[in-house]
Amino acid sequence: MADAKVFANPMLQCTSVEVPLDYNEPHGRRAHIALLRLPAAVEAEGSLLTDPGGPGGSGTDFVASTAALWQASPVHERFDVIGFDPRGAGSSTPALDCYTDAEYDAGTGPRFGAVYDITSAEQATGLAQRCTDGSGGVANLINAGSINVVRDMDIMRAVLGDDRLTYLGYSYGSELGAMYATTYPEKVRAIVLDGAVAPDLTASEFRVSQFRGLQTRFDDLAALCAESSDCVLGADPAAANDRLHEIVRPLIAAPMLTATGRAVTVWDVYLGISVGLYSQANWPEVITALTALEAGRGEEMLALRDTFYARSPDGAYGLDLDTNIAVRCMDWPRLTSGEQTALAREIGRVAPMFDLEVFTAANYHGECEAWPAPPTRNQPWLADAEGLPRTLVVSTTGDPATPHEGGITMARALGASLLTVDGKQHGAYLLGNGKCVDEVVNAYLLDLDSPPADARCSL
Repeated sequence: MADAKVFANPMLQCTSVEVPLDYNEPHGRRAHIALLRLPAAVEAEGSLLTDPGGPGGSGTDFVASTAALWQASPVHERFDVIGFDPRGAGSSTPALDCYTDAEYDAGTGPRFGAVYDITSAEQATGLAQRCTDGSGGVANLINAGSINVVRDMDIMRAVLGDDRLTYLGYSYGSELGAMYATTYPEKVRAIVLDGAVAPDLTASEFRVSQFRGLQTRFDDLAALCAESSDCVLGADPAAANDRLHEIVRPLIAAPMLTATGRAVTVWDVYLGISVGLYSQANWPEVITALTALEAGRGEEMLALRDTFYARSPDGAYGLDLDTNIAVRCMDWPRLTSGEQTALAREIGRVAPMFDLEVFTAANYHGECEAWPAPPTRNQPWLADAEGLPRTLVVSTTGDPATPHEGGITMARALGASLLTVDGKQHGAYLLGNGKCVDEVVNAYLLDLDSPPADARCSL
């Protein structure tokens, strides 16, 4: 649990739901899915199930940390707001553990730049073995895929007493919501997909689209920085990629120590920059952190990196990277070493801010290469979607992590309403200070009022 303080709200209620560990053995071993409820302000008409994304994000942390926002929302007046920790993540059991939080702090876990820094079959085998051992065996590890999470969601719906599901999913949570809609269409009341993942792209194509989006936002940040005479990235935005490389290259050989004794690596810097690019409101923080980094101070950049992982001051990670890897290994097709290496090179081409040798120049092996079971999800992952209830996709035009084109495609695939949001941010509803967005989504969640075909808001 990331931060006990956010769970101190006396209104919050926690429990767990029992589900089959392996749905092929429905009477066999059990898993337990952690739930957190913020009860409706008045009498509840039903439950709103939420997922903040990931994979590996904690829904219980999400509801606890946003409780004040929900308590000011009309949705909370009529619905219980429910966060859940998908199997393997957060407080759900069995936990999926490859590396400890302390090992991730020390940089001994898998490091992610353009791809994971796995450069041999032996490293890939070692990762799979560590994850198997740390997770209590193969069965716990290989049942973490999204197909099983969607089945868990239907059990949660029934346990919560809802005949039909009302759901809000951000980012990866949009995959879960879309899969639920196509698996259980008759059990859908309302589904909102905010920051929707493109359903028509392969896993590699999706990763490339994300890095292209990050590069576009970095270009915007460089232009903003250049408006200042002392911009750390220089006066010419076209040269900002090279300037960034000058700043970070020394960290490849010698990570920077902070006053607390923690080290800042080049991988930490790029994670910090990436999370800062998720919202235009945070761009000044990225510029400040880069300025401090060049001056020999890494604390600001480390704070951004910790935001990426939802790391609390006590060192607990709210984003479970081990679960992220396990889910993607059961969802995405395996890449050969040649394909993984080609992916790294392509990312360096579309996102030159990442085009450092340490990120793109090796011969790479996929993190899932030695996983103990094949993936369970098909490609493309979205099933036939005809005849679905009307759902709602919220897609922001300048979203770097789930680009706008994916939201358009998701809405088309589901026959959903599309709310286009002008802005540069990952996720819009409730989190974006966008009254227009909140009003449209609230109307849909509360009364199933879909927006018109050309609905548009701004952040």
